[in-house]
Amino acid sequence: MERLRMIENELVPVYTASTGEKVVYGTDLHKVLGVSTPYRIWAERRLGESDAVEGGDFEAVQICTPSGQNMKEHIIQLDTAKEMAMLERNEKGKQVRRYFIQVEKRYKKSNSGTLPTGKELIALAVIEAQKTIAEQEQAIQRMKPKERFADAVLSSSTSILIGELAKILYQNGVDTGEKRLFDWMRQEGFLIRRKGMDYNMPTQRGMEMKLFEVKERTVNNPDGSVRITRTTVVTGKGQQYFINRFLREQGGE
Repeated sequence: MERLRMIENELVPVYTASTGEKVVYGTDLHKVLGVSTPYRIWAERRLGESDAVEGGDFEAVQICTPSGQNMKEHIIQLDTAKEMAMLERNEKGKQVRRYFIQVEKRYKKSNSGTLPTGKELIALAVIEAQKTIAEQEQAIQRMKPKERFADAVLSSSTSILIGELAKILYQNGVDTGEKRLFDWMRQEGFLIRRKGMDYNMPTQRGMEMKLFEVKERTVNNPDGSVRITRTTVVTGKGQQYFINRFLREQGGE
C-alpha cells in the first residue's frame, strides 16, 4: 500500500498521496461523524449513495487491527468524503464538509506556483466558457430582430402553443403574457373573436398567411361517448412573423 503523508489533523486526518490527491481513511471519517451504524455497513451504503467508483474515488484495503484481526478499510478521495459527510444530513456532516473545503483552499494556496491539476484545468475551462457565454449574451442584445429570432426559435419547423409563443416573446423583451397575446391576436384579426365553437380558432386571414394550424384530438368520455377537441398552434412561419413584428414595433431595428 502506498505511503500517505498527513497534511491536516484538525478535525479529520487528511493525507496526501504521491499523486497529489488528498484522501482520508473511512474509519476516521466514520468516527468523527459519530455514526452508530457499524463501519462496514455504513461505508458500503454511503459509498454507494455517492456513486463512488473503486479504483477512482476510493481504494478498499485490508488492515490488521491492534488486536490482530483483519478488517476492511477505505482510502477515500476528499471530494467523495465531502459527499459522504453531507449524506449524514446533520450539523456534524455540514461541519466536516466545511472543514474539507477549508483544507482544499489552504492546500491550493500553498501550491499556487504549481501547474494546475486535471480538475483545476476543468474548472479553468468552465470559467472561460462562462466568460464566452456572457460575451455572447451581450452580443445578442445588440442583434437585429431577425438575428435575435434565430436564437429565440431554434426549430422554426415545429408548431407551438400560443402560450409558449408568449413566453418566447417575453424572454426577448416583449412585455406580454398568454392572455394578453390572445387578446391582441383577436383584436388584430388573427383569431376569431365571436364566442362559440370557433372562438380562438384562426381566422381566414391567419390561415391564408399560414401562421396557424389546428390540432385535433379525440377524447373518450366516461359515459362512452367521444368528443373532439381543437387547439390552435402557431406554425414556424407564424413564430417568425409574430416575433419579428413585435420586435420591430419595439424599435428593435
